[in-house]
Amino acid sequence: MFVPVTSKTGGKLMPTRPNKAGMLIKKGLATPYWSNGIFCVRLNYEVETDYTQEIAVGVDPGRKKEGFTVKSEAHTYLNVQADAHNKVGKKIEKRRVLRRGRRSRKCPNRKNRINRLANKERIPAGTRARWDWKLRILDWLSKLYPITHVCVEDIKARTIQRANKWNQSFSPLEVGKQWFYTQAQKRWKLLTLQGYETKEIRDRLGLKKSSKKLAETFDAHCVDSWCLAYHTIGGQDIPDNTRVFCISPIPIRRRELHRQNPQKGGKRPRYGGTTWNGWVKNTLVKHVKYGLTRISGFSKQGISLYSLRGKRLCQNAKTQDLKVLTRLNFNYRSGVSSPR
Repeated sequence: MFVPVTSKTGGKLMPTRPNKAGMLIKKGLATPYWSNGIFCVRLNYEVETDYTQEIAVGVDPGRKKEGFTVKSEAHTYLNVQADAHNKVGKKIEKRRVLRRGRRSRKCPNRKNRINRLANKERIPAGTRARWDWKLRILDWLSKLYPITHVCVEDIKARTIQRANKWNQSFSPLEVGKQWFYTQAQKRWKLLTLQGYETKEIRDRLGLKKSSKKLAETFDAHCVDSWCLAYHTIGGQDIPDNTRVFCISPIPIRRRELHRQNPQKGGKRPRYGGTTWNGWVKNTLVKHVKYGLTRISGFSKQGISLYSLRGKRLCQNAKTQDLKVLTRLNFNYRSGVSSPR
């Protein structure tokens, strides 16, 4: 593992070895900090030249899991396996059903209005969330490494008419992909490869891809993202780092007008919200008993805490037992490295 380095002025420098980073911290020449589970250092002195090499990120999109690899010609710095952001579309549909259902009940509701988004260029919320999630990960990686190139495995979908609503006129996959390419080109040099080209690179290098797509290993998805980065930047034909850093979107519960299902007496109480007495959801805290945890909700008994893997630990934590560390953009955990 390499440690990302930030200059005193905020510029991104080339990563360094952990032993050298520890030496700089011990001498007071650098300050350690964490960025969503990645250990980084910030230099406390001015550097003469901000020399950096070309660094590429390979992106392997997927339906449920996605792979990202940060690589230079000399080293592989980070392999990220991310869970896809694929639940926004269903939430939008439920919100529409609840809004329409309120019009037939004696409760607060707004009148039906014309579609103000008709005939306008826009991306559906579910498609936008799925591809914006990839862009957010790339932006986060750019805050750690001086990224210059992004190579994406190009995916295609059929646009023929079918009996169901999917792909009747045009594929949302193609719409989201083109939007993602447009945004990525504004930030980095963008390259694309077809799926069969990625397979040719993988076969030529003697790398194998696992058939277990949901496994949190290098061979599941990061092997393809590594091949994409290797094709872009070159270097050794054998991965020197197969450790996987796994992340997943945080299921945020926004404030809702009422619960979806009625409670006793047919009442629908209000639900949701992200703040309570100055405490914010998805804040990384250190509990005296459970260690590093995440605030997930609030109740009359106290604060609800979840582990970084998404398991609920308690619902009655006290504020005096917590130490606030930082806000989280996503859940993270360590994967399994593949033997070479």
